Amino acid sequence: MTIAAYKRTISETEAPRQIERRILAQVTAELEREHLKFDEAERRIDKLQLLADGLRHSLWKNEQIWMAFKADLVEEGNALDPQLKSSLLSLALWVERHTQSVMAGSLKIKPLIDVNRSVFQGLEGRAFQAVE
Repeated sequence: MTIAAYKRTISETEAPRQIERRILAQVTAELEREHLKFDEAERRIDKLQLLADGLRHSLWKNEQIWMAFKADLVEEGNALDPQLKSSLLSLALWVERHTQSVMAGSLKIKPLIDVNRSVFQGLEGRAFQAVE
């Protein structure tokens, strides 16, 4: 099966909201696998090594997802409520800034995971829950 056929099959069997949720859940799981080592590392050099060992790729994937959300949110045809749209745009900008600080070794990954979880819970139709 070609990639184009696979993408067509997915788009025919999953709603856009389900696709967004699935992709966000996948990258969040990747971040969860490494976040404790990174967040608990005390030396910046140790954090930078974890980033070089593959964590940077997961962070970049997460940022790409949020960049795609941001691009979709600013499209003229986006029918989301303006207040929700504004809130999600603010979150997307926050994710970009926070990710850059994480990649510099100065902030933790856990807040990115918490935001992703809240959003994919919303995409599942569950009410946003406070994160611990």
